[in-house]
Amino acid sequence: MAAYVAPKPDLFGVSMIIPLLSHHVKALGASPTVAGIVGSTYGVLQLFSSTIVGSWSDVVGRRYSLLTCLLLSAFGYGLLGLSTSIALFVLARIPVGLFKHSLSICRALLSDLVSETERPLVMGHFNAASSVGFILGPVVGGYLTEHEGGFYLSSFVCAAIFLLNSGLVWMLPWSETLNHRVDANSNSNNSKSYDKLKNCPVRNHHDHSSSTTACGSAIASCWGWRDTNLLQPAWRQLTSVLVRIRMLASSDMWDVFLVRLLMAVAIMLYYSNFSLAMEERFDLKPKVTGYLISYSSMLGALAGCLVGPVTHLYGNNMSALLLHSTVLTCSLIFLYTTAPNVWQVLLTSTFFAISTTIGRTCITDLELQRGGAQASGTLIGAGQSVTAVGRVLAPLLSGLAQEFSPCGPPSLGVVLALIAVGLLLIRTPKWDSKAKVKDKNH
Repeated sequence: MAAYVAPKPDLFGVSMIIPLLSHHVKALGASPTVAGIVGSTYGVLQLFSSTIVGSWSDVVGRRYSLLTCLLLSAFGYGLLGLSTSIALFVLARIPVGLFKHSLSICRALLSDLVSETERPLVMGHFNAASSVGFILGPVVGGYLTEHEGGFYLSSFVCAAIFLLNSGLVWMLPWSETLNHRVDANSNSNNSKSYDKLKNCPVRNHHDHSSSTTACGSAIASCWGWRDTNLLQPAWRQLTSVLVRIRMLASSDMWDVFLVRLLMAVAIMLYYSNFSLAMEERFDLKPKVTGYLISYSSMLGALAGCLVGPVTHLYGNNMSALLLHSTVLTCSLIFLYTTAPNVWQVLLTSTFFAISTTIGRTCITDLELQRGGAQASGTLIGAGQSVTAVGRVLAPLLSGLAQEFSPCGPPSLGVVLALIAVGLLLIRTPKWDSKAKVKDKNH
């Protein structure tokens, strides 16, 4: 219950702010290139904090890590409401960049509680529930920004939402979640898990693929849910986090993370100057653009409910589904870039929301399949760190591309998506062969 409820208010508040950030930075006097550099602050912080916070949630538990992230994110958005200069704007993005990981922690919690076969369906429903927050947020934010001081009011509302959500998370019943996790962990033998952890080839890089899942399982088992709490010594928490990160760094998952990076940057370039591009290309007001973003988010929420049936149609072949959704996403970005009118933008937004929702679910599931779902916090955090690299690169690339044309950012996104398609065509057969070997072993 907590994993489904927590993301909705958060994303409603965040979706009010995201479309307005580029307008606000521009109003503060920043050029497109400076705005890109400022926008990269959030991505840089997420890059270093995502994996650490994800591993920390494996160590201290989901509840305490989630509450910490919500409270400190509320402080960051409250500070954003006071940003009357570029320096204050950058300062406000620091706590948000370090601790806005509530969505990742909720995903890790769901991964703890469901089987591998149920995971795509549950994650699809989770993404649908999360997207609900994006349906009304852009409309409210677009409406508020047309009034004097609208951005600052939106920031304070967002901070209040995070505070209320932290109270909601605190009051929700967690005993059933804890018991479920303890029961799941009790089925594994701790001594065998410790042996696996000792024998994991941290320094031997010859056979990463076969050891990745075993290492992930061992990491999760050695620090069971029963033994982890917020009051354990800080050195033990740090050691646990570092061991998890070290195991992940020794795995052979570069191809999955590279696909995630390329598509993350491509999608961010699509959205990076969406509001400004609509205004410059088609003279749309921010409020109308907010309606368009909300429409796309509503379709994304509905698409989350389709992930289960589509996955079943593909026979749980997530690599093939990822390839096809990536090809569709690439084509839609190209159609948006060349759109002669708003109606074609509306058409591309319709299918873009569906393809990106399915793609996000596929790439997350592939990471958990290959890395071992028991260390889900670390794996999902690492995936978010890779996405954070995209948040660093996308504003910089978008700012430079906008110097040439409003269509520059999505045009660059098409190129990156094509590279991702090529990589998938090369690596998918290898992933399928590994999956067959894994099925035979089981």
